[in-house]
Amino acid sequence: EVQLVETGGGSVQAGGSLRLSCAASELSFDDYAIAWFRQAPGKEREAVSCFDNMDQETYYSDSVKGRFTISRNRAKNTVNLQMDSLKDEDTAIYYCAAGPVVNWDDEREYDYWGQGIQVNVSS
Repeated sequence: EVQLVETGGGSVQAGGSLRLSCAASELSFDDYAIAWFRQAPGKEREAVSCFDNMDQETYYSDSVKGRFTISRNRAKNTVNLQMDSLKDEDTAIYYCAAGPVVNWDDEREYDYWGQGIQVNVSS
């Protein structure tokens, strides 16, 4: 059974940093795009960033561009999201997702999802 597990969440003050990691079991990232989505209280889930292993491209939403960096660790079969200069509005549950996607920010194209991990940013 494929499982995606997110780690690294927690609480941080505005301006600080956190690093999220997504690890997979029974799944090789080689054939998938791996994305991070987030859902803030009372809001719809939104795409944050994607590492597309099929074309080796990275993608970011406008709201995180320049602050977040997505990367892949091949040895550990993980995809990481380095989040710097965090803002209050980054507070959300962050989800890792994997799929053979065409549109990186369309959650309907992802086949596998993690359970989510909480990130709290306070000022």
